[in-house]
Amino acid sequence: MITTIAWIIQIISSLLLILLVMIHSPKGDGIAGIGGASHVFASQKNAESGLNKLTMYVAIIFFVSTFIAGFNIFG
Repeated sequence: MITTIAWIIQIISSLLLILLVMIHSPKGDGIAGIGGASHVFASQKNAESGLNKLTMYVAIIFFVSTFIAGFNIFG
């Protein structure tokens, strides 16, 4: 049961991680510039900082769920 939940969390977090990495804009507007959404945030620095933190948290969740699903430590 725990392994199944870990697999579901892993799939969701992997898709979210892909999306978050695509949204990052280290040198330009990134994918957000396509629809003109690059000016949504008042401060680009705050948006990048929040995006970096969110990406880090999703990556940690992905790593933990991979560890649980891969090693099957709960059963």
